[in-house]
Amino acid sequence: MHEIYGVDEILFFYGIKNGLKGYRAMFIEIGEFLNLRLKQMGIQHLFGVPGDFNLSYLEQVEADAQLEFIGNCNELNAAYAADGYARINGFAALATTYGVGDLSAINGIAGAYAENVPMVHISGIPPLHVVQKGILVHHTLIDGNYDNIMNCMKEFTVAQTRLTPANAAFEIDRVLRQCFLERRPVHIQLASDITHVKIEVDERPLDLSYPSVEPDLLSSVVDQLCGILAKAKSPALLIDNEAAVFGVTSLLHDLSNKCSIPFAGMNTAKNIMDEGSPHYIGTYVGGASQPHVKNVIEQSDCLIGVGVRFTDVGSAVFTHQIATENYIEIKPYGLNIFGQDVPGIEIGQLLVELNKKVAARKTPHNIVTQCSTQKKPEVNEQQKLSQELLWNAIAGFFKDDDVIIGEVGTSNSALSGLKLPATAKYISQPLWGSIGYTLPALLGSLLAAPERRQILFIGDGSFQLTVQELSTIIRHELKPIIFLLNNGGYTIERLIMGENAAYNDIQNWNYAQIPAVFNGSKAYQSHVVETIGQLKQVLDNVQQLDGLTFVELKLPAMDAPLSLKKFANVIARFDYGDRGYEILTQRSQSIECKNASSF
Repeated sequence: MHEIYGVDEILFFYGIKNGLKGYRAMFIEIGEFLNLRLKQMGIQHLFGVPGDFNLSYLEQVEADAQLEFIGNCNELNAAYAADGYARINGFAALATTYGVGDLSAINGIAGAYAENVPMVHISGIPPLHVVQKGILVHHTLIDGNYDNIMNCMKEFTVAQTRLTPANAAFEIDRVLRQCFLERRPVHIQLASDITHVKIEVDERPLDLSYPSVEPDLLSSVVDQLCGILAKAKSPALLIDNEAAVFGVTSLLHDLSNKCSIPFAGMNTAKNIMDEGSPHYIGTYVGGASQPHVKNVIEQSDCLIGVGVRFTDVGSAVFTHQIATENYIEIKPYGLNIFGQDVPGIEIGQLLVELNKKVAARKTPHNIVTQCSTQKKPEVNEQQKLSQELLWNAIAGFFKDDDVIIGEVGTSNSALSGLKLPATAKYISQPLWGSIGYTLPALLGSLLAAPERRQILFIGDGSFQLTVQELSTIIRHELKPIIFLLNNGGYTIERLIMGENAAYNDIQNWNYAQIPAVFNGSKAYQSHVVETIGQLKQVLDNVQQLDGLTFVELKLPAMDAPLSLKKFANVIARFDYGDRGYEILTQRSQSIECKNASSF
């Protein structure tokens, strides 16, 4: 039953909407309003695949001069591309069709959730009356249940909604704001028959501000931290990727410089801090850390962890030794001081005030660097390429402002050990670790920053999963440098188990011919590298062509960076247990390797 309002109440509400509280209303189509909000988040490209339930919305995208739809080869690749775009741009958007498209994209959405990547997933769903009545249509399980996809998405997003004309104005803002606040994916279902329905909305832009911390609480906490730092004899900072996600790396540099605090990065936070800083001590990886890094971090009497997550990857399978009584944990919206939780603290406001109030100190600390004065040995240019020779040569190839993308496994392991230029952006997926991620992610990062030189390192096994998206890169005339590490199959898996097993083999392609297959109209160069001399020649000449460069690197099947070999051994014993590992190892040794390439 509807409420009956009198004349006074009607005039009151009308007055509010027309300026008594600064409200200015306008009418706009639901799809157009969603696009407006995406643009206010800085999004200029929408990744996805068309389907009959999202075509009405894509028509609105097509008509928007400030928003470009990027058609991908499949929805998984679209999600990966949106992920790469967000890591450069800040936010990204992805459009799929109900059911088949959504579930194809869900692995990429889950990866974005695990890695704190803010992504807006827009699903075109059947007409609203179909959903409400449970009508049996295609792309469903033919059971009348329209909640199953939403239930799936609830596991991998921080906010979800099904838009209606009644709720769209509120729900779009609610969900997008949650994407901003938590820096993780959100899910929006947009019915095909309501995209062009006009609704009344507030003209004010989307609220992209953080909730203010209660002043007295903030002041009290900052005073407490200042007191702790003043008494500390060996303070240290341990920094993970959330520091970059929430934009506080410059504040951490300021704190480190003001108080002469040494800092280490987790291996899941490569190059988010200036590794050339005099206060940088290296990468902390639990028991696998360099001795000087392990000592500074684990012996600190005031260790401040910023966004730190002690995963198996980041801690060398939980070998970290961090004493609770010496550990201060700063999360995006939380703080723990020596085991005591302090809710209601936002990381940016905390660090701003801490930098203002903390007393400067010049307490010296001994930083042990790992710089070697030894000259690299002379190498015969006819020598076959190896992992060691490859990464020694690559180390001097990077420039300021490069975007460097390393596929999980060999590439990421090797690149994590190299010193990169301070202004370079490094992209990987170390936590979710989905192979094939990086090639579509490269598409996204290229569109977000086409003016920057972008370099991808990807293995042959990973490449075969998502190779189709190279065609989209070529279609949009983008110009990356792609290094394809061809070592005849799944090297990290061979290192863990099944060195000679057929399940780790893949078909050997003529990789260098693939750019031609995708029929680009612009000039490109493609190379096959088997020796160190050929590699040096390619690196010297790579800048002479204004176009895509594709380099196939032929490497031995079982060759890998030392760090990856150590990690694989630890993981194998963790996964299978010591006894299981011994049994499986003995069994696998009797299998003759048939298809692994060794160049």
